Order: sequence, then structure tokens, then C-alpha cells
Amino acid sequence: MGVLKGVHHIAVKPTKEKYGQTVDLYTGVLGMEVKMKWGDPEYPCLMVSCGDNTCMEILCGEAEAPAGGPLAHIAFATDKVDEIIAAVREKGYEVTKEPADLELGGMPIRIAFFMGPTHEEIELFWEK
Repeated sequence: MGVLKGVHHIAVKPTKEKYGQTVDLYTGVLGMEVKMKWGDPEYPCLMVSCGDNTCMEILCGEAEAPAGGPLAHIAFATDKVDEIIAAVREKGYEVTKEPADLELGGMPIRIAFFMGPTHEEIELFWEK
């Protein structure tokens, strides 16, 4: 049995100018339900339901698109954050954010980030 439990969320990072239009597409046109909000008026963030157990995270970005384009990262659901980070570090992958306990919209989580072989950013996400 694997250590991953599926995709938790996919994050997009539109520019400030495109944030409202992006939110409107996913919530208004596609009818995705807002699960939580955080951030501040300058950099708001949303987590919306994809209709199953996965979500899309919409993060307000800078004026220009980020270097990797609007796809910020893919997050896998797991309760084995620390074990996976140890394994990817052992294989030589770059850990960009060490495992940390945080609160997101009132929900306790544990997360970590690392870079994949084609420089894709991968998040490990545990809803505690």
C-alpha cells in the first residue's frame, strides 16, 4: 500500500489582475464550492472543491506570471509527510520547505514541499 492517499489540491497562481476573473470562472461559471478563504485583501486565497475529495487552490500572485507559469504546485494528500521527505531527500531531491505544522483557514495541517525531477513543485499535505 502506498503512502499517498490521492491528490489533495492543485494550485493555480493568477496575477492580481486575473485573480477575480479566475475566481469567477471556477466558482461562478463552473460552480465550484468555496471550502475556505484566507489571506488579506491584497493577496486573497481560496480553496474550492473539484466535486470529489480534491480541491483547487487559487493564490493571488504578483503582477507578472510566476516563472513556472500559473500552475503553482500539485499537492498530494498523505499522513506520511516526514517519511516521504526523508525518502525524497535520500534520493537527492531538493526539499524547498521542511515539514511544518500550520493552521489553514482554521484547519490544522502538516505540509512540506520538494522539487521533482522536471522542476515541478510538489507539496505533501496532511489534514490533521
